[in-house]
Amino acid sequence: MQNIPRSEYPRRELIRPEWENLNGEWEFALDATGELSDGQILSENPLPRRITLPFCPESRLSGIGETDFIKHVCYRRAIRIPSEWEGRRILLHIGACDYETKIYLNGSLVGSHKGGYTPITADLTDALIPGDNILEISAWDDVCDYRQASGKQSRKKESHGCFYTRTTGIWQTVWMEPVSDLHIASYAVDCDIENAIVSLSVKIPGGAEGKKLTAEVYYDGRPVGVGQTAIASGAQELSVALSEKHLWEAGCGRLYDLTMRIEDDTTVYDEVEGYFGLRTVRLQKDGFYLNGEKLFLRTVLDQGFYPDGIYTAPSDDALREDVEKSMALGFNGARLHQKVFEPGFLYHADKLGYLLFGEAGNWGLDHTNANNIYHFLPEWLEEVERDRMHPSIIGWCPFNETWDIEGRRQSNELLDTVYTVTKAIDRTRPVVANSGSYPSQSDVNDIHDYEQDPEKFKETFAHLPAEVRCQLWRKDAARQKYDPSLPLFVSEYGGIGWSIGENGWGYGKSVGSPEEFLARLEGLTDVILSVPEAFGFCYTQLYDVEQEQNGLLTYDRKFKFPPEQIARILKKPRTV
Repeated sequence: MQNIPRSEYPRRELIRPEWENLNGEWEFALDATGELSDGQILSENPLPRRITLPFCPESRLSGIGETDFIKHVCYRRAIRIPSEWEGRRILLHIGACDYETKIYLNGSLVGSHKGGYTPITADLTDALIPGDNILEISAWDDVCDYRQASGKQSRKKESHGCFYTRTTGIWQTVWMEPVSDLHIASYAVDCDIENAIVSLSVKIPGGAEGKKLTAEVYYDGRPVGVGQTAIASGAQELSVALSEKHLWEAGCGRLYDLTMRIEDDTTVYDEVEGYFGLRTVRLQKDGFYLNGEKLFLRTVLDQGFYPDGIYTAPSDDALREDVEKSMALGFNGARLHQKVFEPGFLYHADKLGYLLFGEAGNWGLDHTNANNIYHFLPEWLEEVERDRMHPSIIGWCPFNETWDIEGRRQSNELLDTVYTVTKAIDRTRPVVANSGSYPSQSDVNDIHDYEQDPEKFKETFAHLPAEVRCQLWRKDAARQKYDPSLPLFVSEYGGIGWSIGENGWGYGKSVGSPEEFLARLEGLTDVILSVPEAFGFCYTQLYDVEQEQNGLLTYDRKFKFPPEQIARILKKPRTV
């Protein structure tokens, strides 16, 4: 698989040995206006163009590079099922496809999905024929539709402000695997670090009742725990006591290896390999706690864009290097901003001990219409389901800056329902319900303030603990509030412009020298480090993205400053 783009196993938290990567060259057609049906496009044989997956057609790596609006795309290729897979279910997986996807095999519809960020699975088995099978995939995408969450994708033809090049269609790995009728679909982890017990919640499609679920745990190759239980439902609980305790910590991602099987006395129906981190998170009034120890969050805003792949990293190494470069700058985590990141990014964060807030790409959705919860909530729940086993995920952020639309106020009913459902599904993590603005429910006070003068920035917090007066509060005080019973997260600040090219921008007046940049960064950061109510900061941003050129790295990931100079500032001790 070395010549296949993004050839790494795409789901390293749930590995089976048999699989086939379908990235690479596919037949391709695009219908920019969306006037043609799937059938009209797919009637052409072959399709007129070629595209390299998993990259979107807007990207250079796809071989297409079309950055205008694209409302409809179609893909085709032949697949052949290995003979040794016979007798099992054949699942097709697409890591993500933006936005409304349909999957056809030999002309039969075998799967569909709405949402641009979460995984798609289709069972191909019943439509398979001997020999070559024709797999076709279509996607419809309209970022100007207020029912569609599209994140930072531009609704103008060109990129502008903090909106960037669009992504249409497939943008994560396409692959297939054989599974038994009885198989493990996903799992979540809850940890008791005091007693060194891990509790697994394992999702198993129906029919496995009466079989056994076995979990074996290893650390550094050593067996450290085993558990077994009879399967009673499709959501099976299983606890394993560990003989060795190794905590997952910031900067040190100690991971246990996990093997799980569905079996009876004579047959193993499914066996998967995964991993977990033994850790707890807790947010309370006096701060954020990791494993019972207070930890100040020094995080950075990460947009998840790449100059050659747009939404898709050019390689697995690029995902890892983004984490490593952020940590070299002194950050211990990130807000994954307005995008659901590739699972590979979370895998590297897990391994390196990098703390993350998982966020939806909610911009583009009309938050004033409560009925739009039916478009948003299903995909958000898929994100939580996909990512809740990752120890690096320490909190959820379903919404960011839900501005009013055409004079209509945001719907607190929509936002509060998402908060409540998220808390019900995952009781282990705090929820930043609406970063930078507030519904009636949230676990934090979360503010964005891009004041560039450290003395004026200090005034933001002058009235604490009674209130806080940041830029967004002053702009629309009636929509926002400060709850003195909740801890404070300064989740966007800085955005200092330096080395800005033509048509680029940063927040406020750009600095005139590296020395001025470092002085301003230190002044602003020192303010937050002196605020007792704050449990962390998030600097905007890690790297430039297109015209928004306020990163600590360039868009192609070159350091603008020696990283140790930035780390000296960001890692300073608190002064409270």
